[in-house]
Amino acid sequence: MIKSIDKDGEVMKSNENDPKQYDTIIIGSGAGGLASAICLARAGQKVLVLEQHDVPGGWCHSFYLNGYRFTPGVHYVGLLNKGESTSDLYGGLGIANDVSFFRMNPEAYEHCWIGKHRIDMPAGYDNIKEVLSEQFPEEQKGIASYLKLVSDVSYELQLIPKVKGFWQHLTIPFRTKNMGKYSVFSLRKVINKHIKNPLLKAVLNIQIGDHGLPPSRASFPLHAAVMGHYSSGGYYPVGGGGALVKAMTKALKKHNGNIQTSKKVSKILLEGNRKKRAIGVQLESGEKIFAKQVISNADPQKTFIDLIGKENISKKLNKRLGKTKYSCTSLMLFLTVDMDVRKAGLDSGNIWLMQHEDLDTLFEDTQKINILEGDTFPGMFISCTTLKDPISFDGRYHTIEAITYINHESFNEFKNEDRRRSKAYLNFKAQLTEKMIRTLETVIPGVRETIVQKELGTPITNEYYINSTNGCVYGTEKSFWQIGPFSYKAKSEIENLYLCGASVLSHGVAGAGYSGVETAAKILKCRQDDLLTPDESQEIKIYEAEDDSQYPEWILKKIKVKRDRLAAGVDGFS
Repeated sequence: MIKSIDKDGEVMKSNENDPKQYDTIIIGSGAGGLASAICLARAGQKVLVLEQHDVPGGWCHSFYLNGYRFTPGVHYVGLLNKGESTSDLYGGLGIANDVSFFRMNPEAYEHCWIGKHRIDMPAGYDNIKEVLSEQFPEEQKGIASYLKLVSDVSYELQLIPKVKGFWQHLTIPFRTKNMGKYSVFSLRKVINKHIKNPLLKAVLNIQIGDHGLPPSRASFPLHAAVMGHYSSGGYYPVGGGGALVKAMTKALKKHNGNIQTSKKVSKILLEGNRKKRAIGVQLESGEKIFAKQVISNADPQKTFIDLIGKENISKKLNKRLGKTKYSCTSLMLFLTVDMDVRKAGLDSGNIWLMQHEDLDTLFEDTQKINILEGDTFPGMFISCTTLKDPISFDGRYHTIEAITYINHESFNEFKNEDRRRSKAYLNFKAQLTEKMIRTLETVIPGVRETIVQKELGTPITNEYYINSTNGCVYGTEKSFWQIGPFSYKAKSEIENLYLCGASVLSHGVAGAGYSGVETAAKILKCRQDDLLTPDESQEIKIYEAEDDSQYPEWILKKIKVKRDRLAAGVDGFS
C-alpha cells in the first residue's frame, strides 16, 4: 500500500492489486513515449500511455483535411537500410514488418534554392562529393576532407551507446577521437577550416533546419549527426507519420500495453518530504492513477514546472530550468492544390528555400518579432507529400507542406486566449497565411490560383496539440551546453520519475525513439542494445517514390482505390 499526502493536503492511497495500479505510466505518446512503452510492456510490465490529444503520436501524428492527409512533424527519415541505425531501431522494437517507406529522389533528396542558385544534394557521401566537386572544382580537396570528418564523427557518435565493459569504456577516447577533438567547436568554425566558398558552405549547412540553429551557434558534432542520419538519403513513411504511430501502438497492444487518448495529465503525484518519489498521475478530470514509475515524454518545462511544481524540485534544478532555452517554433502551411506539380518542377525531394547564402544572418532574420515585415519569409522548407508518398495521390489533387521558423514571442499577445480564437488572432493568422503563400509562389509560380484548401499551424497550434513549451519543434535548444553530457537525463532527481523525448537523448523521429528505448533500459536495469536485439524476421520494405515499375500489388491496389474514389466523386473538390 502506498499512502501519502499531496501538496493540497489530500491523502492519496494506491494498492498494487488495484486495476488502476500500473508498473509504468507514460505521459505523452510521441515516438519516445511509445518506444519506451513497447520495451517495458514486452518485458512484462503493466504499462499505460496517456495522451492529451484525441489521437496518439505527438509530432508523428497525421491529420486529415477533407480526406487529404498531412503530418506536421515527419518530413523524412534516414538510415533505413539493413544494418543502419533507424532500421535496427524499428526491427528491435518489432515494428519493421508493419512499416514501409518510399525512398525520396536519390539524385536530389534535398534541393537547395539559395538566392538564384539551384544545387541538388544526392544520397551518399561519395555522390555528394562528386556532384559538389564538379560544381566547385577549386574546393574539391576541402569537400573530401570535410565530408570524411562528418562521416567519422557521425559514426563515432553511434558507437557510444554500444560500448560494453570496462576495457571498451577505457578505449572510448581512442574510438571517438574526432568527436572529442571537435566537440566544443561550432559548425561555422569547422566548415570555415575546410571550405572557402560561401555558397558551398550554405549548401553543406542546409540541414541546419533539421536542428534549428545557425552555423555560428550549432555544435559541429550535432550537425554531423544530422548529416550522418541522412547520409544514405531521405525516406518517407507509406501512410505518413501516422503509419509509424499505428505500427507502434499495434506493437504496444500486442504486449498488453494500454494507450488512452484525450487524457490530459494535470499533475504528477508525489510522496515524501525531503526525498520526493513519483507514485502516479492526476488527470484533468481529477482521476488519480498510480504506478511504480512515471515517464514524462513532455519537455522539462512542462514536466517539472507544470506537472510537478517548483516547490517540489531542488534549487539546482529550478536554476537550471530557468536557464534552459527551447528550440525555435514554426509556421506550417498545409495546402491541397489542383495542379500538376511535377510540371511546376517538384519531385519527391525537399526544397530548402533561402534568400541568400549567409545562414547566420538569415536565421537572425527569421527570429525577428515583427514577422509581418517584408513581402516574403527569409527561408522556407517545402515538401510535396503526395510525391513522397504516391499512395496518397488521387491522380489530381496534391498536398504541400511549407514550413518557416519564427520567434514564439511574435505570438505573445495571443498566448492566454482560450480555444475560441479572437478576431485579432484570426486576422494575424490570415496575414501570415498570405505571406506564406507569397513565399511559396517564388518556388511554384501560380500556385495561389490552384489552392482548394489551406490551413496554417502556428506556435499556438503547436502548444495546444503537442503541448510543447512555446510551441517549440525540437524540444530544448540544441546549443553547446544543452546537448550530449549537458542534456537532461533519462533519470530525474525525483525517484521513480523518468524523462524521454527530444530534450533527453536526441531529437527527430529516430532520435526520440532511441531516447525512449534508453529510458526503458534505465528502468529495466539493462543496456539499450539488450532491448533492440536483431530479429531477422523483421525487415522494412522500401520502394522508390520516383519509379513505380516495381510497386507490389498492394500498393497498386491502394493507388487504384484512391483514384477510383475521386472518379466516383467520393473524394476531391470537383
